[in-house]
Amino acid sequence: MILPMQQPQTRKRMRDVLTFLMAGGRGDRLLPLTQDQAKPAVPFGGIYRIIDFTLSNCVNSGVRKIHVLTQYKSISLIRHLWKGWSHIFNPELGEFLDIVHPQQRIDDSLYQGTADSVFQNLDSIRTENPEFVLILAGDHIYKLDYWDMVAYHLETQAEVTVGVVRRPITESRMYGVARLTADARITDFLEKPDRPESRAGSKDEIFASMGIYLFSRRVLEEELAADARKETDHDFGKNILPNCVRNGRRVVGFQFDMPRTGRPAYWRDVGTLDGYYEANMELLKPDPPFTLNDRLWPVRTYQEQRPPAKFTTEEGSDSRQGGQATDSLISAGCRIGGAVRRSVLSPNVRVETGARVEDSILMEGVTVGREAKIRRAIIDQGVTLPAGIVIGENHQQDKKRFQVTDSGVTVVTKEMKLK
Repeated sequence: MILPMQQPQTRKRMRDVLTFLMAGGRGDRLLPLTQDQAKPAVPFGGIYRIIDFTLSNCVNSGVRKIHVLTQYKSISLIRHLWKGWSHIFNPELGEFLDIVHPQQRIDDSLYQGTADSVFQNLDSIRTENPEFVLILAGDHIYKLDYWDMVAYHLETQAEVTVGVVRRPITESRMYGVARLTADARITDFLEKPDRPESRAGSKDEIFASMGIYLFSRRVLEEELAADARKETDHDFGKNILPNCVRNGRRVVGFQFDMPRTGRPAYWRDVGTLDGYYEANMELLKPDPPFTLNDRLWPVRTYQEQRPPAKFTTEEGSDSRQGGQATDSLISAGCRIGGAVRRSVLSPNVRVETGARVEDSILMEGVTVGREAKIRRAIIDQGVTLPAGIVIGENHQQDKKRFQVTDSGVTVVTKEMKLK
């Protein structure tokens, strides 16, 4: 339970927060969508990139000193950050969004783990001299005012605060799992365990790490230095957090919720194809658990100038058979001549006459040929689907040409055989 504040605090303390946003992982679980780009740069919800949601949380929370740590296939991510984000930070006020590549200050190697990526940038911490260091992941969809976490860190006199969320115990191998006492003290932390203990009060749930860690600066520096001297994975979940618990640090769990919404907290890991697909589909519900229309907590992104979406009827045909879309997100620049249902279309998608698209995600620049039938599919950027093709109706046939996930979602990229 989150404790009430005992004395008034001020958001001015957010000036004492330096943030590292992890955006350099390979994203193997999201292949083939990460074949040519970093996971945080993958499109989501039509017009956004995955990283936009974490960065929007930062801006809305007043977090204005951010190092984005990149490594693999970062060109499209860097381009997006420069176009859409760098200009909203004011250097004259000490604000910045820096894109940081591996510094290779220790040796010639790249980042060896999440903890090593911060350790290689200790000079940045010493230069900024923050009171707190916030570590964030760039592959989750959620809304969180990070001030609530800082306030909780102060109230509980924590040295390390870990954002945790309730998840089914069957998903334990996907997350770091924390064991919490009644006063939220973390007494054990295991990274992706096979058989964890359930959380107190529920035999079917665990407290899963959200990949959000708030450190008092001195503690972080000491733990990173100690870890660097050992042969480890140099990872926050595998090494730093368990060591903090063993070393007697005051590590507490911040149980994620958003009481102002009046509904359960929404947090999704979109690092897998099925998780990515399901999170996009949830946006299409009549009353979605995560809304993009929150004026009090806007999600920012970069968009090129494009014409409005257009729905067309082929000349000479029955007008009732013209372009139509229901329960869908249709981005600018799209041209719809067929039928689209329960789908997410990124900009500049073209659905030709007679084509049918259902329960699918179409990335930017996709063309769906005449009379094609697409169901429960993710179509990657720039793919042209030939006339009459059928995808998503027969998984055995799809597996011969495409990739099919465990839940039956067909993924198509330009490199795959389309005919």
